[in-house]
Amino acid sequence: MATQTSAPPESVVATPSATNASVRVPIHTRCWPITAVTVLLIGLGVDGLWIWYHKSNTSREYVTLAADTGSVTPSVVASGTVNPVTTVQVGSYVSGVIKTLSCDFNTKVKAGQSCARIDARSYQSAVDQAAANVATANAQLEKDRANLVFSKIIYDRNTDLIRRHIISQEALDTATNAYQQARSQIALDQATIQQHRAALNAARINLGFTNIVSPVNGTVVTRNVTQGQTVAASFQTPMLFLIATDLTRMQVDANVSESDIGRIREGNAATFTVESFPEHSFSGVVTQVRQAPQTVQNVITYDVVINVSNVDLLLKPGMTASTRIVTERRDNVLRVPDQALRYTPASSSAQESGGKSTSAGGIARRSQGREAQVWVLRDGEPQRLPLKTGLEDENFIEVLQGNIRAGDMVIVSERSAGAKTATAASGVRPPRL
Repeated sequence: MATQTSAPPESVVATPSATNASVRVPIHTRCWPITAVTVLLIGLGVDGLWIWYHKSNTSREYVTLAADTGSVTPSVVASGTVNPVTTVQVGSYVSGVIKTLSCDFNTKVKAGQSCARIDARSYQSAVDQAAANVATANAQLEKDRANLVFSKIIYDRNTDLIRRHIISQEALDTATNAYQQARSQIALDQATIQQHRAALNAARINLGFTNIVSPVNGTVVTRNVTQGQTVAASFQTPMLFLIATDLTRMQVDANVSESDIGRIREGNAATFTVESFPEHSFSGVVTQVRQAPQTVQNVITYDVVINVSNVDLLLKPGMTASTRIVTERRDNVLRVPDQALRYTPASSSAQESGGKSTSAGGIARRSQGREAQVWVLRDGEPQRLPLKTGLEDENFIEVLQGNIRAGDMVIVSERSAGAKTATAASGVRPPRL
């Protein structure tokens, strides 16, 4: 009985144990999603901390240029055309066929030298006819002078006869009238002779115009006729030759805009280049600022004449010149690169300019007149220095006042270590070295 009463509790206990073992979930299987999320969050946090640390501790490299002492030369840039100082257009006063041609392109001529001849036969005929008219008028004068002598004799004789009452008064009046007409005819013949002589001179002048001569010493730069061509000078004088007096002296006619013309004065130094000799710089002097405006598509420009020596004859008429006219010059002054006034550190730019690009700082500097600032690299850190500036050209700006010395390294841009220039996106130009 003892054995039977103890067996049932054991079976009862064993059955629940087997049942619980079949449905219970292990703790490591039940908690793996929580563990994965926790690890992920910790990983993201570490990565964020690492990125923040890396960014906060990234070193920056500054591109610097030295402030120095030198020249500041503001200038005006314009395009122009190379022309001879003096050119003479040689035309024809008379019409006709070009019979001979003795001048060509690049021919060196002397004053009075014949360059072309027009067929002169018709003009020679006019001269001969005018000369014959003069001869006829002279013969008529001699005839009328003989008639005057005869009329004088008749008048004197009738005057004597009328005193002796031999002839009538009518006969005396007729003789007097004939004598006076003979004297008037002499005056008429003399005037006619002068008229024919004038016509003869005009015919001879026209005959002389058939010989086309150079009025000056120079070089033929343009020839517009050929032998056998007919020249018509009825309405206007045709240009046959264009002669430059001296090709060793040239001038550049530069077209300067109205915004820059006020800064240019006579005597300003100028340099220019031409496409034929891009590596050769020619120098000249402004000799004239012409007052006549030139309007092309509502753009107003003024002609500035620059004289230049051309002893080597490198410059040809009509070449296009890229000119640079120095409007003012100061030597041995403290200067800084112009990029330095456009630079602002990235952090300071965001705070001071509200995230605006550094080019806006350059605009603000110009709007404020001569007040400006630069950043100097001292002990590895940028330091802001206020300046008062003077003249400004395309590369340098003159420093009038400021705590800066020649040799100080001014910052023109910056870049992160191992990266591209950080300020490139802010509009800072690469430094011009």
